[in-house]
Amino acid sequence: MEKPVVLLAEELSPATVDALGPDFEIRQTDGADRTKLLAAIADVDAILVRSATQVDAEAIAAAPKLKVIARAGVGLDNVDIKAATQAGVMVVNAPTSNIISAAELTVGHVLSLARHIPQASAALKGGEWKRSKYSGIELYEKKVGIIGLGRIGALVAARLQGFGTEILAYDPYITSARAAQLGVQLVTLDELLAESDFVTIHMPKTPETVGMLGATAFQKMKNTAYVVNVARGGLVDEDALYTALKEGQIAGAGVDVFVKEPSTDLPFFEMDNVVVTPHLGASTEEAQEKAGISVAKSVRLALAGELVPDAVNVAGGVIAPEVRPGIPLIEKLGRIFTALTHDSLTQIEVEVAGEIASLDVKALELAALKGVFTDVVSEQVSYVNAPVLAEQRGINTRLVTSEQSDEYRNVLTIRGALSDGSQISVAGTLTGPKQIQKLVGVNGYDLEIPISEHLLVILYQDRPGVIGTLGQVLGERGINIAGMQVARNKEGGQALSLLTVDSSVPQDVLESLKEAIGASVAREVDLQD
Repeated sequence: MEKPVVLLAEELSPATVDALGPDFEIRQTDGADRTKLLAAIADVDAILVRSATQVDAEAIAAAPKLKVIARAGVGLDNVDIKAATQAGVMVVNAPTSNIISAAELTVGHVLSLARHIPQASAALKGGEWKRSKYSGIELYEKKVGIIGLGRIGALVAARLQGFGTEILAYDPYITSARAAQLGVQLVTLDELLAESDFVTIHMPKTPETVGMLGATAFQKMKNTAYVVNVARGGLVDEDALYTALKEGQIAGAGVDVFVKEPSTDLPFFEMDNVVVTPHLGASTEEAQEKAGISVAKSVRLALAGELVPDAVNVAGGVIAPEVRPGIPLIEKLGRIFTALTHDSLTQIEVEVAGEIASLDVKALELAALKGVFTDVVSEQVSYVNAPVLAEQRGINTRLVTSEQSDEYRNVLTIRGALSDGSQISVAGTLTGPKQIQKLVGVNGYDLEIPISEHLLVILYQDRPGVIGTLGQVLGERGINIAGMQVARNKEGGQALSLLTVDSSVPQDVLESLKEAIGASVAREVDLQD
């Protein structure tokens, strides 16, 4: 069996290759060379890049086998996410790989501004001993304003608190309870700007945040305050920053990111009260290694058809620990659901009921769709292309949640409408400390049976002797019954038998079962991986 091919388009750490393991054929190319890239990508299953390789629509179209694009870092400006999604290609990055490095660089800029360290170093190396010129300030009891209290902002807060600073924060998406947990005081943006001795920004770059620290903001700040941007170029208006520094509206600035990169000749570069670095936020050995290892693990998951928490073009984002156990369960429910269909689907509804319904459960819808299509299409089904497969087939899908569940803590249900007007449904849950996967409903019949690799679904008219006949037919063929449950809508009406068996049931045995008891349905659901 051929190994999946993984292309390293840029230099990555040896730990990245080690994290991929022996299950892949590893190739290398110079991704910055367009001709080499397009030739090398033609038959690969995955490509790992950093920032120099442009994986655009042309490159994706040249790679018909491509299943995953992995960026060993945070930014994805060099990846066409829309084109990848349309092609059913997963895009992953390493969103937490550089957070410590970025937070530490932020603190480094704050300290450099407070104590003029780079300027003093340059002067001394130039033969000048000027102690009085580079007299600075202490951080102790100063106010630091953090705009954006996400992962990096929170790390900056924790580190600067060690200097005895008071932390103010502005973030419209953070609750007061979370702020209290972090030991910071939530304030309005205007209050933060007016009161802070240092202002550091850690926001995503969006149309709303571009130029967030501009002329108006600088006018509201103390003339003794400093600004630090290690987040994204453009959050600080560069022209307005130069004007504010020149006119003394603020005391200085530390900048690591710029609107255009590389930048080497911006007007404020010549100012003595400015510290600049060439986008070093993620430039540590540890961050680069973590990024490589992180995306290598994501590639392994993606090529194994598993859900990847760091996939940026899969709705749902990071999966809550409470939700994660439901993923393999609902994927199996999807395969059972497909085995019960007898006509084309027109609609699929995924319902999540119970305690986890209050969380982000979009991943469960994706897992359900993956299960539904796994056994009915020739191509590999992933969490990226499963919704595309539904759309291509004209199947409407929707996710429904309810925090009410009467019998179980959580119940996952897949319902479907068929083109002949009929409906089918399957429901499952996880029970006990070991989180046993159980089937608890099929087409409106209530039951409770553990899900096993081999499951028989038999629908027939309720009458005496059927169970004995089922046992006899299976026994004669050496097929052992591990478990069985019977449900019926009324005495003498339609009955449903679910049997878990220890081995696969050949088609001729299914036909014998169907004939022996006059069943309308006799199907095996093979849930082996």
